[in-house]
This record gives sequence, C-alpha cells and structure tokens, in this order.
Amino acid sequence: MTAAEVRQGRDSEVQWERALWKRTTLPDNYVPDSFLSSLTNFRPYTYWHLVAASWAISQHLATIFTFVAVFVRLKERILDPRLLVWLSTICFMTGYAIWVAVKSSILVFLALLSLSPVLRTLTAATSSDSIWALSAGLFFLNAILADYTSMDPFDRGRQRLSSVLSVNAAISSSVVLASRLTDDISVFALSLFSVLSFAFFPMLRRRLQNGPKVVNAVLTVALLSLSLFLTSPLSNVVTWLYLMVFLAITFLAPAALVWSQRFKNELRGNWDAAVPKVNVDSSVH
Repeated sequence: MTAAEVRQGRDSEVQWERALWKRTTLPDNYVPDSFLSSLTNFRPYTYWHLVAASWAISQHLATIFTFVAVFVRLKERILDPRLLVWLSTICFMTGYAIWVAVKSSILVFLALLSLSPVLRTLTAATSSDSIWALSAGLFFLNAILADYTSMDPFDRGRQRLSSVLSVNAAISSSVVLASRLTDDISVFALSLFSVLSFAFFPMLRRRLQNGPKVVNAVLTVALLSLSLFLTSPLSNVVTWLYLMVFLAITFLAPAALVWSQRFKNELRGNWDAAVPKVNVDSSVH
C-alpha cells in the first residue's frame, strides 16, 4: 500500500476540522488535501464593464460644466434668465414629481423665489477672485463626495452622509456664484437650476443606472454634447481641458485598471477572519 493510499484511508476515518480545541488522533501539523479547495482568485474586470461604470462620473462632471457655462451666460447677459426659469421649472415639475408630491416642489420654488434678493447681496463685500476659488473648491468637493452607486427606482431610503455633503457643497458653490449676478431674476434662475442639477438630477441618474445600458450611454453622450456646446464658445482652453478629463475618466482609467490587475493576485480562503453578522431587526429584552 502506498503512502497516498494510507493518507486517504486515514482521512476517511478521521474528519479533520479547523478547531484546535478538539481532541483528534491527527498530528498538529497535518494538512488535508481539501485545505485549499475553497481558495478563489479575484474576479477580473473587463474593460467595457468599467467604461459603463464610469458613465455616472462623466455625467456628473458634465452637469458641473453645464452649470458653470449657464452661470457665465447669465453673468454676461447672453442668456435670458426667464427662459432658464421656464426650462428649469418644466424639468423640475415633470421629472421630480414622479417620486415626490408636487406640493414639495412648489415649496422649494417659492423658497428660492423669496430668498433671491438676499442671495444677490450675500457676498457683496468679497472679491470676485475669492468667489471663483471658493466655488471651484466646493465643486471639486462635490465631485469627490458624490454618490455614484445605483439605486432602486422605488427606493426612498436615507442618503449617505457623503452624498448629503456633496449636495451641500454644490448648492453652496451655486449660492456664492449667484451672488455675483446683478438682478434678482437671474439669481432665482441660477438657484433653481442648481437645485435641479445637483439635488434632483443625481437621484434620477442613480435610478437610471439600474436600467438598460443604452439609456445610460445615450444620457452620457447627451450631457457631454450639451456641456461641450455650452462651454466651447466661452473658452477653448476649458473645453479642451474638460474633454481630456472626460476621455481620461471614461476610457483611459478603465484601461489602466484592467492593465494593472495582472499584477494583483488576491487570494481568499478558510483562514480569513470571520465577519460577524448582527441581526439589526432583533430587539434586546
């Protein structure tokens, strides 16, 4: 009888367990053949899956550049603020009323209208250079803390803390930009557009992420085209910078991640620390 047959017969008689406190006839350094049976490698990423996952970031950046382009047009009096109010109101009422009652939308509308005169003079004593730097920093914070995960269409659960901070940063940036405008109707139009862009649209975007890929692809292309259309007449440098950032996030970053995973070999097995699962629904008596 060979050594392998002896070992196999011994395994069938004594069941090996990963428990040092149990008495057994097996030696302490015994290693069964099934010890590495549950060993699994990490699941490799695919390029186009990562490209689709980056669409949420690209859409958010397109929203920021679109908002800044709209602000510049309002400041230079190229865009009629009344037109922006009507467009924002139509999108506001038709999009958000799908999940929330129209009453809430009207309350937000009236609150922004009443606060417009105050917002216009909020930073009157602050220099414009400080306003531009503060606004850029807040938009950067908004992009970093934004929630890019998908959401169930009927989920109305609580938002993450980072998502709330992201919305607050964007609204704060919009407020300081609105204070640079000269009339109340422009301030109201920009404030309404900021709520639509940074508070309500991300909720719709996260719900659409669970839908067909073609819908997200069309939305990404549409937002990119709109942001480039609004930005290109204002600054060629900013337009090319934004286009390079978009290409880097959407195409180069997924390619770099797929290339780098060849150097990664994450192994998991039975020796990993156990993660306790606590039943939060159970009550302590």
